[in-house]
Amino acid sequence: MAAERIEILKDILLDLHHGASPDSVQERFNQHFSGVSALEISLMEHELMSSDTGITFEDVMSLCNVHANLFKGAIAGVEMPDSEREGHPVKVFKDENLALRAALLRIRRIIANYTKPENRNYQADLIKGLKRQFQLLGQFENHYTRKEKVFFPIMESYGHDAPPKVMWGVDDEIRELFDSAQTLALQLPQANIAEVSEKFEVFAKEFEEMIFKEESILLMILLEIFTQDDWLAVAEESDVYGYAVIKPAEKWEPDRSSFSAEQSEADSDSRSELTAEKPQIIETPAGQFTITFTPKEEKTAADRTVPQPFGNGYLSVEQADLLLNHLPFEITFVNKDDIFQYYNNSVPAEEMIFKRTPSQIGRNVELCHPPKVLDKVKKIFELLRSGQRDKVEMWFKSERLNKFVYVTYAAVRDDNGDFQGVLEYVQNIQPFFDLDGDYKRDL
Repeated sequence: MAAERIEILKDILLDLHHGASPDSVQERFNQHFSGVSALEISLMEHELMSSDTGITFEDVMSLCNVHANLFKGAIAGVEMPDSEREGHPVKVFKDENLALRAALLRIRRIIANYTKPENRNYQADLIKGLKRQFQLLGQFENHYTRKEKVFFPIMESYGHDAPPKVMWGVDDEIRELFDSAQTLALQLPQANIAEVSEKFEVFAKEFEEMIFKEESILLMILLEIFTQDDWLAVAEESDVYGYAVIKPAEKWEPDRSSFSAEQSEADSDSRSELTAEKPQIIETPAGQFTITFTPKEEKTAADRTVPQPFGNGYLSVEQADLLLNHLPFEITFVNKDDIFQYYNNSVPAEEMIFKRTPSQIGRNVELCHPPKVLDKVKKIFELLRSGQRDKVEMWFKSERLNKFVYVTYAAVRDDNGDFQGVLEYVQNIQPFFDLDGDYKRDL
């Protein structure tokens, strides 16, 4: 049955390839694919694109309207799922992929037109357009980073840590392929257009494969395991990392039931009837059972404003939090078990040099870094943990941020010298280079 469906889908796609309109194949598609999941159809399309049928990515894209019409019919009168609502992270993610695909297709067209003799006088305009489309396509970096820094931590918390590791490694390979293609494209007209096309197609093949993996594998897993609260956390943290080409048109607000204060009080009164002083007797065929209920004592939250002995003085929790957030550093603490435990808010998340979000708390430090730098991270932690080093320092000039960044990894040891974790502090020292004069004492 699956083989027969693939043949039918191949015939439909070939008809589209040869100029048939989506409307003309709609009835045949509905006849054979009604009730078939989107995932199964995507798998079949993927198989056909990977074969020697001549079916292209563009052909499959042209089938999108057929898909949409089919699913519209299937969900008529059914409430739209949260994931299809404006602003939901899944819809935003898919919309980005559509916009990135569009940039991909435009780059292909520009490269094809560049080689045509009749367009020789327009090559300067074509190069300008090509650079613009590469700039747009390069925004996939925001898409990938958001996936890696927001989706993956929550995914790992459910025990799914293998897919993120693999996908992050492939993401980095795609980044390198894009950089190679873009670097050569920016050298036009001196560069050879055939070489530009070749490098671009190597990138495009892997990029399109990743889109398939994201939508047919990754999102399917996430929709299965993420709760509504998880998606709310994703939506809340996504702005920090930005979006690709488009951004959410509106904020997603899920439908949620609220419970009245009266109902809560009634529940409380019902529970209070079951006390040691007033037991409930339950009659059963096996005899009587006596049930008592002792309310759990609520723990009183510590007063964050009360000063406590703190180093060489006294600080309240609230004051300590304020002081840490006012330091001119981005601070991260990874405990002795390699768990990311704390970061401060010295600047808004959008302005951080190394962006951090709440979903990363509780994550193993190895999962917080791309695979290509993992060996270096392990080496640093081993040097600090073993006592071979107390600090590891590094620095770099970021042209993108216009900052000179100084990074320190320091071993945290207790009074007995026992290793308790690693403190990372990151500082922008560009202002030090920009100091005017040998001193300033005008106040």
